[in-house]
Amino acid sequence: MECLGVVVRTPRPTPAPTFTSLEDALAATGARFVVASVDAAAAPDVVRACVAAGVGVLTETPPAADPDRLRALWADVGASDLVQVAEQYPRYPSHAARRALVASGIIGTPTQAQVSSTQLHHAAALMRFHLGVAPGPATVRATTTTAPLLQPLTRAGWTGATEPEPATTTHAVIDLKDGRSGVYDFTDNQTRNLLRVRRLVVRGTHGELDGEDVVAWGGPETVLTSRIERRQAGHDLDMSGFATRTLAHGADVLWRNPWPGKAWSDDQLATADLLAATARWADGEGKEPYPLREGCQDAAIGFAIERAAAGGEAVRLTDEPWW
Repeated sequence: MECLGVVVRTPRPTPAPTFTSLEDALAATGARFVVASVDAAAAPDVVRACVAAGVGVLTETPPAADPDRLRALWADVGASDLVQVAEQYPRYPSHAARRALVASGIIGTPTQAQVSSTQLHHAAALMRFHLGVAPGPATVRATTTTAPLLQPLTRAGWTGATEPEPATTTHAVIDLKDGRSGVYDFTDNQTRNLLRVRRLVVRGTHGELDGEDVVAWGGPETVLTSRIERRQAGHDLDMSGFATRTLAHGADVLWRNPWPGKAWSDDQLATADLLAATARWADGEGKEPYPLREGCQDAAIGFAIERAAAGGEAVRLTDEPWW
């Protein structure tokens, strides 16, 4: 897979050839698909242009800036089957391994996913991914609290801060119907602040997965405990290169690194996996990696969390066009 060109407003040096219009880029490169790496306000117009040109597109999250723009985008391009959303979090090695273990049935039928790591649409994606919930009705209730928190690290890097400052935490419960629910717990800047632990819990009818720890029913009067173990090469006298190799539960390998020679972070591995899956889909050789209907659903839940937290009332998703 290769980047054949970059569409820019202002020409500047890039590793690939630059173009000032999508039309020129497609004509010159014959690209298999387009990555729309623009903000939520600009993304819908780029997506519409790609669909009009008949080329697949992988657009940023969320795919539009508010619920009305989500619905308008779906009305224009939803039937095209040409739009995917760049939601990489479910492809993290840890999340992919957890989902594989949950799907094995070890904790029975999953009924609740609790996410305290990333925000809004990303958290909604993780909830639905681990529960196996398709887009559909949801009810969201949310509250906020504010408390002091030191912010030593942000997206821009180490801050040098030594004193706490007010930070808002949003708690939400998302009723996904049929006895399934999500619990959302996110503090401002939590994705970057290493003073906050990331947590993911999946509760099921016969047990629970808490991060890497598993507790499960083993039969009458029997409760079993076990763990997901990460095989990380490059530590101590392991000189095979620094990389995550596998995540396994006992003898069952749940995730195996497709790029073992690369010293990539989990986010880089997930992004590479998403791009590779999009290329297979664009070539007609693989399933949709994360179709627009999924991206719209997670964005809608994210917007509902914000509205419920701001207004103090439950927000219900009852009839969306992408269902």
